[in-house]
Amino acid sequence: MDTKLCKRLGIQFPLFAFSHCRDVVAEVSKAGGFGVLGVVGHTPESVKIELDWLDAQVGGAPYGVDLIVPNKLDAKEGGLTPADLEARVPPEHRRHVEGILKAHGIETANLWSAPVGEGFGDNLREAGARGVLEEALRHPNVKLVVNALGVPPPFMMRAAREKGVLVGALTGAREHALKHVQAGVDVLVAAGGEAGGHCGEVATIVLVPEVLDAVQDHPDVFVLAAGGIVTGRQMAACMAMGADGAWCGSVWLTTREAETNPVVKQKMLEADSRQTVRSRSRTGKYTRQLRSPWTDAWQAPGAPDPLPMPLQGLVSGPALDLIDKLSQQGDEGAKALATYWVGQGVGLMNQPLSSRQVVHEFMEDFAEAAERLAAFTR
Repeated sequence: MDTKLCKRLGIQFPLFAFSHCRDVVAEVSKAGGFGVLGVVGHTPESVKIELDWLDAQVGGAPYGVDLIVPNKLDAKEGGLTPADLEARVPPEHRRHVEGILKAHGIETANLWSAPVGEGFGDNLREAGARGVLEEALRHPNVKLVVNALGVPPPFMMRAAREKGVLVGALTGAREHALKHVQAGVDVLVAAGGEAGGHCGEVATIVLVPEVLDAVQDHPDVFVLAAGGIVTGRQMAACMAMGADGAWCGSVWLTTREAETNPVVKQKMLEADSRQTVRSRSRTGKYTRQLRSPWTDAWQAPGAPDPLPMPLQGLVSGPALDLIDKLSQQGDEGAKALATYWVGQGVGLMNQPLSSRQVVHEFMEDFAEAAERLAAFTR
């Protein structure tokens, strides 16, 4: 596809694939799209392993990395001891989690036995993210760095600029777009409320033109549409509104390469678009995820208010890890509770395709939609 963004990044088709699975990222980039690896949970050492592998697989094709360095974070300054962090978690939150698990026949005796590690949450702060970013930028195939929550911090902007790498940011509202542009962001990912993971409230079909209007005086800023997009015809619709491409995350979760818990993958393949919910129960910030008794329990009368990021992770993390483990062992209670981030497009994700097949179906579906549009103007 002959677009300014495709030329800038050296890609054939402006389909951006966010995934925590390096196999998905590699397959999408090799197929002519642009894979983006989520690296928030990595150390500099582990991200080097992942990106070395990607470099060996993609044959020079470009890809990107996605970090989370939020502007608002409990104890933004860091430096808290494990005891300090433990003290910030009210007992009723742990009791609530224990109650959810016990109601589904899951033993909780050792749920909180793992100690809080030194530097918990530092990968969400400059202290931890800087090293990961510096390692990522040592890899010449990395052509885009994205901050998934808030305005990219100055250290991220400076480091990317020095390497000639584009900087992107997820954008859930018009005012976010203006802040990002003022900070010098190159790529706005206009993520509507239909999106999986962290998302706002404004629908994609409203958000995309709002963002485009907000940045119309900045012709060098690219806008990607995101949120519920799992087909080429949706991508074509957004590009007909003026978007430069599409950013997708959920559609890759049911691909053959995806490392998604098989129990959750099957639930996604069977789900309809109404079986997702925006909830703070996982990270402390609103994320859209597959609805299950876990998410329901956090919205039930009398449930405690989820804690701010990253403290909610101290409450949800051990439980969700245990649920994932037991569900894959066949535990029926854990299978019922199992959930993961996914957008409303899950209702259109009905077959376990390969990542390359998904890219090709996007291309074909896009072309057919473009032909339909062209027919209206003849």
